[in-house]
Amino acid sequence: MEMRPLRPSDYDRVIRVLNMWWGGRHVSDMLPKLFFNHFHPTSLALEEEGEVIAFLVGFISPGQPEEAYVHFVGIDPRHRRKGLGRRLYEAFFDSVSCRGCRRVRCLTSPVNKGSIAFHTSLGFRMAPTDTEDEIPIHKDYDGPGRDRVLFVKEL
Repeated sequence: MEMRPLRPSDYDRVIRVLNMWWGGRHVSDMLPKLFFNHFHPTSLALEEEGEVIAFLVGFISPGQPEEAYVHFVGIDPRHRRKGLGRRLYEAFFDSVSCRGCRRVRCLTSPVNKGSIAFHTSLGFRMAPTDTEDEIPIHKDYDGPGRDRVLFVKEL
């Protein structure tokens, strides 16, 4: 298994399987080609036998250059629970830290309990809201009815 930068040429292969990796849920609209074309220097792929089996799309914030953002992570269901997500995140942390970033942000849906548990296990903390819920939910964060849990990790 080889870790390498994500390349613009990976887009077609990834987008072809992305919805399938999410059990048929339509998520491909959240990953337009511009992420592969413009953020490949800080995005990563894990490849096995010529196939991308996991990837992380992340970038350094142009507006806040001491912050990086993880936009999307995908892992082939046949390769989950092998530590690949942790491996991708740790490599991303190292990469953006060397470029001057001091924190990383990301988000997930409040119903994605696995993602919430995974991110907290990596040392992310959930950004607070005005509510006193166990999981702070940012209502309508991505538009009406699109609530999110926001995470931040200090590097």
